[in-house]
Amino acid sequence: MSAPAGPGRLVKCVVWDLDNTLLRGIYLESRPGPPPPDPAMASLLTVLGERGILHAIASRNPPEAARYAAQATGCEFVAAECGWGRKSESLARIAAGLDIGVDALAFVDDDPYERAEVGAALPGVRVLSPEDAAEAVDWPEFSPAEVTPEARRRAGLYQQRQQRLAAERSFGGSREEFLRACGTKVTIARAVPGDVPRLHELSERTSQFNSAGQALSAASLEDLIRSPAQDVMTVRLQDRFADDGLVGGCVVGRDRVWTVPFLMMSCRAIGRGVIDSLLGWLARAAARGGATAVQVPCVLNERNVPLRLALASAGFRADPGQAGPAEALFRHDLAAPLPARPGWVTTPGEL
Repeated sequence: MSAPAGPGRLVKCVVWDLDNTLLRGIYLESRPGPPPPDPAMASLLTVLGERGILHAIASRNPPEAARYAAQATGCEFVAAECGWGRKSESLARIAAGLDIGVDALAFVDDDPYERAEVGAALPGVRVLSPEDAAEAVDWPEFSPAEVTPEARRRAGLYQQRQQRLAAERSFGGSREEFLRACGTKVTIARAVPGDVPRLHELSERTSQFNSAGQALSAASLEDLIRSPAQDVMTVRLQDRFADDGLVGGCVVGRDRVWTVPFLMMSCRAIGRGVIDSLLGWLARAAARGGATAVQVPCVLNERNVPLRLALASAGFRADPGQAGPAEALFRHDLAAPLPARPGWVTTPGEL
């Protein structure tokens, strides 16, 4: 069993082997029919799924084995890698397809060789035997503090994401035209106390798009929402494929220079114009409020490179000397032309 990838980092997806792991037997050798699911492992599928943890398959079997496992367990697997290549490569493809880091994966396999191969190639993955998995269900990495309705719908939302990606591949126009054709709607509004559980959950689960590199407690969020000196903003997303609900947020301090000490976005929203919409709103709202600039302090770690690239693309320029040794200050001077508001974005003061 491998050590956890990092303190407090939640598992977002468990990748399962099939033979003698999720199934009680070997799929290609069982007669007269496929082997039944292992009851203990099938129970873990349900328990973890109710916590918003996704499930995927990496198995040395033909694709029909994954389809059988889904039917036999009743589980909605968000990805299946079936073949005879390295399991570590299968896990890397699963993580890339879900837009999550490999360190957000756990891998369950009965074969010590497969576990060792994945552990050596992908040291950030939590590698477990089936016996380990039965105990790991109580570990903090598998136990989010709060489980929101969005979390319980996560597997279905990823399935709808696959449908969206397939539609985009067959679409003949530009990305912006596709977002319009999908009926994309991004809504940015001030947070209310009822948003706290989901905002806290997002702050725990985000890493690629988390400017502070850490979570905000529910109590801190409640205090920030009540504070007259700051705004907590929420970002919601929906289109004709799904209502993703609350997918992001930020904390804004209003002064001559607006400071955003915390900004986060779900990886499900990436590539759908959402982070651009939020950063554009920040610039336009600050200008309307008489500010001269917007600045976003951002920790420098290997996980949040996508956020830093998005900030640069939106006109924010990094000045490492203006922050701590492991931070950069991304600043957008508002004398420059402001980004236009896309037609699918609804925001305060821009209705």
